[in-house]
Amino acid sequence: MAFEARTASATGAEVLFGMRASALERALAVRLSSPCAGVISFGVAGGLDAALVPGTVVVAKRIVDGEHGFDTDPAWSAALRAALPQAVYGAVAGRDAAVVDVADKRILHRTSSALTVDMESHIAARVAQAAGVPYTACRVVIDPAWRSVPSAALAGMGSDGHTDIVALLRDLGEQPRQLAGLLQLARDAFTARSALHAARRALGERFAMP
Repeated sequence: MAFEARTASATGAEVLFGMRASALERALAVRLSSPCAGVISFGVAGGLDAALVPGTVVVAKRIVDGEHGFDTDPAWSAALRAALPQAVYGAVAGRDAAVVDVADKRILHRTSSALTVDMESHIAARVAQAAGVPYTACRVVIDPAWRSVPSAALAGMGSDGHTDIVALLRDLGEQPRQLAGLLQLARDAFTARSALHAARRALGERFAMP
C-alpha cells in the first residue's frame, strides 16, 4: 500500500510497491538481476495468532508459502530483532489473495503456525532466494486474528496500492451494516501505521538511515 511505501522510503532504501502476484514477482526479479544488498518485506499484515494485537511488530524467522517454506537470513533477521526488541519472532505466511475471514485465519494459523499473513513476503522470499541475496520480513499486525476484514476495505484496495474511495463507498452503500467494522479497521490501521513508523525510526537509528 502507498503508506507502507512512504514509510519504507524514509529509510533511503529502494522501494517496490503497488504490484501484486506475478507483476511484483517480475519487477523484483528484474531489480535483483542487478547488484542488491538484500530484500526486506516491510509493511502491515493480517494477524493469525490470536495473541497478537494491532500494532504488534513481527520479524520473520521463516516465510511459509503453501507447502513451501523459506528460512530468512539469520544475520538480517537478528539485526532487525536487535533494533526492534519488542518484536515477536516467528513464521510469516504469504498468500496471493487476501485472507480476511476469521475462520480462514484460524485454519491458516493451525496449518502453518504462522503469526501473520500478507500478500508480498512469499514473493520476496522466492525471488530473493532464486537470486541468491539475503531476505527477511518485518510486518506489523493491522487486522487481528479475531476480526474479519469488511468487504468494502477489500474493494477499496486499488491495484496500484492506493485506496479506491469510489469502490469502497459503492460496496459500503450496498452493505451499510459493515460500517462499524470499517470504523474499527480504521482505528486498527491508525495503530498499525504508528507502530510501522516507530519501527522505521528504530531501524533508522540503529543503521544510521536518514
